[in-house]
Amino acid sequence: MGELILIRHGQTEWSLSGRHAGRTDIPLTDAGEATAKSLAPRLARRHLAAVFSSPLSRAVRTAELAALTDVRADPDLLEWDYGGYEGLTAAQIQEARPGWDLWRDGVMPGDAAHPGEQLQQVGARTDAVLDRIRPLLADGDVAVVAHGHLARVLTVRWLGLDASAGRLLGHPHPGTLSFLATEEEQPFVAAWNVP
Repeated sequence: MGELILIRHGQTEWSLSGRHAGRTDIPLTDAGEATAKSLAPRLARRHLAAVFSSPLSRAVRTAELAALTDVRADPDLLEWDYGGYEGLTAAQIQEARPGWDLWRDGVMPGDAAHPGEQLQQVGARTDAVLDRIRPLLADGDVAVVAHGHLARVLTVRWLGLDASAGRLLGHPHPGTLSFLATEEEQPFVAAWNVP
């Protein structure tokens, strides 16, 4: 059985400054492009049965620079829709909502482009992704290029935990790899946030 390889897209200006970039299409920085290129040799050693990516350009470009081929864009891999918090840092949100925690308190509705999404909706999307990926793992590894919060939710759903358990994982750094596997049919995290 193959492993599910989670790739967080390379650095963007917003990831560098800590701004919530859900559905806003932010390009990679020069450093983000360099990091994405550096992933290619490690990924080239893997037998990839399939590759999926968020349709946002920061993920698509990361896949391209990492020399991944036959990449399938999957809208279920879009980042959490942060609604009215799109573009804000956690500190800015906490100025208006002291003690705010994304995992506990969620987001407030935004405009038509960023209506907002509840955690359980993100969990349902990642469940749909996992339902499509699990059968493919019989043929090798599957790579997924996506986003930080989405990767955390997908990982805990892989483990059979509630989506809120995503708070227990550190936020993956841009341009890092994480590996999800099974042993005796039990899911586990083989590695997390590997540069």
